[in-house]
Amino acid sequence: MMIKDNLQCIHNEIMHIARKCDRDPSKIKLIAVSKMKPCSAIELAIQAGQLAFGENYVQEGIEKIQYFRQLNMNLALQWHFIGPLQSNKTKLVAEHFDWVQTVDRLKIAKRLSEQRPNTLLPLNILIQVNISNEQTKSGVTPDELLPLALEIIKLPNLTLRGLMAIPKAETDPNLQRIAFDEMFKLYDNLQQHIKLDTLSMGMSDDMVSAIIAGSNMVRIGSAIFGKR
Repeated sequence: MMIKDNLQCIHNEIMHIARKCDRDPSKIKLIAVSKMKPCSAIELAIQAGQLAFGENYVQEGIEKIQYFRQLNMNLALQWHFIGPLQSNKTKLVAEHFDWVQTVDRLKIAKRLSEQRPNTLLPLNILIQVNISNEQTKSGVTPDELLPLALEIIKLPNLTLRGLMAIPKAETDPNLQRIAFDEMFKLYDNLQQHIKLDTLSMGMSDDMVSAIIAGSNMVRIGSAIFGKR
């Protein structure tokens, strides 16, 4: 299938799931994860109407951002950094990306705020939660979430938009829902303290369970661009 057809299938699936849950499908945002994919593939996605892209690797992402800015400065693309972020890469991310979905330390948040150019809008931030408590994954614990969020909202060049999670991979939808339901509870509880609008969870293999649980931003790669 072509990238255009794949995108249409994803949008159709989002619409179908949302309506079954009595949700507005237009409120669920699709991020096309374009890591390790060439600019030519991203161009095909853009031609199909996709404007928001997720990148895991700083240098690769910046090269793509610069390529498309040179190609068309008026193209309203949105770039999300969705990979682990090290302190020595925060300046590059702050200068080029629109969103960072993987903030899990105050040190990183402070550096992003300090290094965000004044000529740009505040950087949109999601706090990554390690909801399945996996040793190999980044993210705060649920207990660490509120203290970190309350510090991030004080930083001048950041806007805290919500939460992100990559739960432990499960093939059983019932097991997938356990982590996603817990994430929604955290998101809902945090909104008693801070105004949020984004819960980013769900990828190609668990998007259905994530949307049912309340996700309003899904990050889809292989189902759009094919296997890496």
